[in-house]
Amino acid sequence: MRYRKLSVIIPVYNERETLPKVLQRVQEVEIGIEKEVVIVDDASTDGTRELLQELEKAAPPNVRIAYHPRNRGKGAALRTGFALASGDLILVQDADLEYDPADYPRLLEPIQSGEAEVVYGSRFLTGRQTVWIHYLGNRALTLLSNCVNGLRLTDMETCYKLIPTELLRSIPLRSDRFGFEPEITAKLARRGARIVEVPIRYQPRSWKQGKKIGWKDAFATVGQILRYRFWD
Repeated sequence: MRYRKLSVIIPVYNERETLPKVLQRVQEVEIGIEKEVVIVDDASTDGTRELLQELEKAAPPNVRIAYHPRNRGKGAALRTGFALASGDLILVQDADLEYDPADYPRLLEPIQSGEAEVVYGSRFLTGRQTVWIHYLGNRALTLLSNCVNGLRLTDMETCYKLIPTELLRSIPLRSDRFGFEPEITAKLARRGARIVEVPIRYQPRSWKQGKKIGWKDAFATVGQILRYRFWD
């Protein structure tokens, strides 16, 4: 199948400083197919919402913006974005400049060629691109996910997951916070989806710079890996 339109879903919470640059990079990258951008503001309090309201007045036709009245978490923002998407492919893009939209063509190639049903962008195929403590935590969670799901991924927690819209919408999703990553991975594995990883670039930021996922989320992920593989 030849896909014709990519919907880039950007969940946003308090990213006023980085969001304009992310949007610029997403719009500038050439991918050979039509592209739309769906931004979901999850009740930001740092001026992000006001920035988006100003941008919306002059937004190009391929940009759509939705607003949550209260903070519900990344997973909930993604579900809102998925429902609004009009493309036949969906890709998640964080708003914090850690991931580079210049990698979109690399992500698209395996799915357009028929090599993969789903593509994950791995931060670790070309070596460690983050501090040791984050690297070890991500690898441990990925190893556990692989063991229970029968996969051989190097980066289950990656933001860059490229999934056909029809497949994604056929999967019931429940996680409101950062549980989306283990949930979608487990449920794709249960469907027998062919997941291919490609290397991507990654520029990690610290908690001081605004990184939101923490150790409590990492511990929660262990339970979510087991829950979504066996019970939900």
